[in-house]
Amino acid sequence: MTDRKRDPLLIVLSAPSGSGKTTIVDRIITSLVGIQRSVSYTTREPREGEKNGEDYVFVSKEEFERMKENDEFLEWEENFTNYYGTGRKQVEDMLADGLDVILSIDVKGARTAKKEFPESISVFIMPPSIEELENRLRRRKTEVESQVALRLRESKQEVAASDEYDFLVVNNKLDQAVEEVKQLIEKERDDRKRINKKAG
Repeated sequence: MTDRKRDPLLIVLSAPSGSGKTTIVDRIITSLVGIQRSVSYTTREPREGEKNGEDYVFVSKEEFERMKENDEFLEWEENFTNYYGTGRKQVEDMLADGLDVILSIDVKGARTAKKEFPESISVFIMPPSIEELENRLRRRKTEVESQVALRLRESKQEVAASDEYDFLVVNNKLDQAVEEVKQLIEKERDDRKRINKKAG
């Protein structure tokens, strides 16, 4: 079910690794009608429990390179020797269907998406502290120590770029953070309805 009384909304959402970004996005798309997550492409190996086409679209580096050459990505980045990218057609098709779309991407990707979709809104999910972020990363046990240290360095750089975003949400308590993001989306939906009504 989509809302044809307003233009579809593109939400660009970023957060340092371990900030709860994926959980927040999953909760948003199950609790709001008419919104979908863009499923990123990646060349990394699936983690335990991840499903192809749901968590990521897992492709070879050769396939990713082919897609890059054909300009099939809205944005892409290399991170920890693996590629990640947002499929342009997937996003455009969902928006054309009247669906709101969440892009869960890093700071560099968010900058590119904002240039291509200046009418989008951007949300940065902030960890309560760098110390808490480190604890969360270690509890995940998905990276070796050197990767944790590298992610923490990158996280500090991403936090420093948070003032580039339209909205900032601190994930201290998950339920509260989810509710804040939901309210931001619902307010933007209402604002766009009013704009369309005036224009009509």
